[in-house]
Amino acid sequence: MTKQGKRAKRLIASLAVTAALALALCVPAAALADDALGDVDTPAVSAKPAAASSDADAQTAGDVDTSAVQVSKEGDAAALEGSSFAISDFSRAQKGSNRSIDGEYRGYAYLIGQGVGQAAQLVAVNDQVVAYIPPAMAEQLSLDLEDAQTQTQLKQLFCALDVGQSSGSVPLSGISTWYFTTQQTYDLGAVRLMFDQEISGKAYALAIGVDGSDITDSENANYAKPSFADFGVIAPADQVSIVAKPTGLAAAGEFLQNLDWSPLWVSLRTTGIAIVFIVILGLLAAYFCLNLSSRAKSIFDAIFTIPMVLPPTVCGFILLFACGSNTAFGRFWIETGFPLIFSPAACVIAAVVVAFPLMYRNALGAFESLDRNMLDAARTLGWSNAKIFVRLMLPLSWSSIAAGMVLAFARALGEFGATLFMAGNYVGVTRTIPIAIYFEWMNGNSDVAWFWTGVIIVFSLVVIVFINLWSGHTTKYRKRSE
Repeated sequence: MTKQGKRAKRLIASLAVTAALALALCVPAAALADDALGDVDTPAVSAKPAAASSDADAQTAGDVDTSAVQVSKEGDAAALEGSSFAISDFSRAQKGSNRSIDGEYRGYAYLIGQGVGQAAQLVAVNDQVVAYIPPAMAEQLSLDLEDAQTQTQLKQLFCALDVGQSSGSVPLSGISTWYFTTQQTYDLGAVRLMFDQEISGKAYALAIGVDGSDITDSENANYAKPSFADFGVIAPADQVSIVAKPTGLAAAGEFLQNLDWSPLWVSLRTTGIAIVFIVILGLLAAYFCLNLSSRAKSIFDAIFTIPMVLPPTVCGFILLFACGSNTAFGRFWIETGFPLIFSPAACVIAAVVVAFPLMYRNALGAFESLDRNMLDAARTLGWSNAKIFVRLMLPLSWSSIAAGMVLAFARALGEFGATLFMAGNYVGVTRTIPIAIYFEWMNGNSDVAWFWTGVIIVFSLVVIVFINLWSGHTTKYRKRSE
């Protein structure tokens, strides 16, 4: 057999072994992933309940038309033309708790913001939702939950309010099967929903197995997932005031007026201070490595560059440990009344650490490209190393240094992981723009998150344009010199 044939045979065998190993790893990983889905956060769709208890046992399907619903600008109230009732004090609970309350397990619990009997409660389980209306509320408003028109109006109002608070998760309008009831206990097959349950002076909506088991346990044969819960006060339409959202320029003006601008100032303050340290430390580190032996240079270069390749959360964790009470260095600053963690100083330190390698690498590359003979000639003229550095090396390397400064500035401005780990999320103190984007999105304020995202994109574009213009200017200058 020829050498080429042997090589081809070895290659085919290697590919076969690699594929077998990949398959062996993927199968148990998939099994583990499926098992992990058994917790509350991710649904595994179970079979339809054999029978649901009925008070007003209405099932409806199809998309919900909310175009005629008028929602308040705060998103907590809604009214529908032609309806005798409206909804106020609306809220959505994305998550509940699955722990014992007062020493007793009572099921997966949603805390209701209102007292017992004061709010309608909707709990979504897998692809079904049960809408509970307190009997006194239904009687006061003359709500006939078996009436198709009443059901449709309730769905329209709740769906219009829910979509504004769904934060990217499944909206209420995406659930096709609805049940309406005034019963405090309602069974969906093996799942029991209990509404208006007063525990220690607080009202809860609970989801538990009919047999008292934890339905969110992936090993439970009756596994089900409570997805979210909606709460709202149903009141006569003439008692609910709806202030409509402004549109066009008025909406933009109100948005900017009510916007918390502190993330911008915190980011600019942090980055402005950090870039000073980044430039000084980057230039000194590059100059220090310039005259080292190749072995020593490799070691220090790895140390100075490693923050660029480490995940930001790892950098943040190391900084949190080093600057906290675990070390003498951290305790010293805490005892002097100037703690380094969870403070504006922490934002600066995190930005310096993650952006420093960009400045260092650009400066080192620029210094290494300088003509050594020219530097030696300057020394023969009696110039000191400091004078050579300031009067010769910096001017000749300025284009690369400037590019490194701009890149480091942009990196420091966009820092998220290390800053969140070390500085936390304190509004007006340590909340930078990237942190604001994350928490605004998590809190359902997508408009604010998109605004800050646009600000970061604009800054990034400015950085790219600046570097391109500077590079073009430098290229033209060199061509003229030649």
